[in-house]
Amino acid sequence: MKKILITVIAMLFVVAGCTNTSSSDKETGNSDGSWPVVVKHAFGETTIEKKPERVVSIQWENQDVALALGVAPVAMSAPAYGLHDDQKMRPWTQDAYDTLGVEPIIFNDGDGLDFEAIADVKPDVILAAYAGFSKEDYELLSQIAPTIAYEKTPWMITWQSQILQDGKGLGLEKEGKALVNDLEKQMASEVEKYPELEDKSAVFTWFNPEDTSSFFVYGTGETRASYLQDFGLTLPKAVKSITDDSDVFYATVSAEQAEILNDADILVIYGDKDILDVLQKDTLLSKIPAIANGAVVVLDDTTDFATANTTPTALSIPYGMKDYVKLLGEAAAKVK
Repeated sequence: MKKILITVIAMLFVVAGCTNTSSSDKETGNSDGSWPVVVKHAFGETTIEKKPERVVSIQWENQDVALALGVAPVAMSAPAYGLHDDQKMRPWTQDAYDTLGVEPIIFNDGDGLDFEAIADVKPDVILAAYAGFSKEDYELLSQIAPTIAYEKTPWMITWQSQILQDGKGLGLEKEGKALVNDLEKQMASEVEKYPELEDKSAVFTWFNPEDTSSFFVYGTGETRASYLQDFGLTLPKAVKSITDDSDVFYATVSAEQAEILNDADILVIYGDKDILDVLQKDTLLSKIPAIANGAVVVLDDTTDFATANTTPTALSIPYGMKDYVKLLGEAAAKVK
């Protein structure tokens, strides 16, 4: 897997027209060399007057965008959850830094942004397209360096928009668009291998095996659901009707209303190897067609694979997308 990822990273560098250097000694800029750059976001707009040389990434995996475009941030936030053993970052992020020969400073900001630590690295730009800080925090960050904030809603952005938003902040808007196009082509090519996926619907859900009286369904604006739609899978109308608000992460549904999932051909569920058996034995939930048919993809949320496919980034997509599509294709083949 690591060898494959490094190869993909190298290909992305070709797309971006970059060389393997740290942001501390590499100039980034617009393809046409024009500055300043203006990026619009939830708090207004940010103007970057000149090419940033010291890039900092905060909150959710924004460093992956820079790395995929050939720029190694000098500092980044540690992942908020899901690290194993002595990991400091996701394996795909680590591989990219290793390829560039850079070891970043890592912020531990799970309990809040460490403004002093961020200021200490003297950033020229702060990447935060996938984030959830307040306006007050944004104003403090902006006193340190120009900050690329989220587009509209905290913690809700597609991987495409994250690339375009952060990429523009680096002055690499055209390269960001090329990267998005390349990744979308890779995804389409993989989906073509599984014709069973055509005209299928899917819902990302969470069931508590200890209490099946209710469950979660993830909304249209949330990355878990939007990523499934990137594979051509649709969201059933019944689910869309209760989550069709761009500010809704998920909706809680009573097991007595389990029929809301009757039109879902495929379910993607957080859980372990026993979760499907638990659901198929449940009096109410076993009546859901996807569960009865076994048309279910189970993701263990303690694994890197689950993280790669629930909060996809410019680097995690090459890491986990092919195997994810394979699992979806296998589930689609069980639809009756």
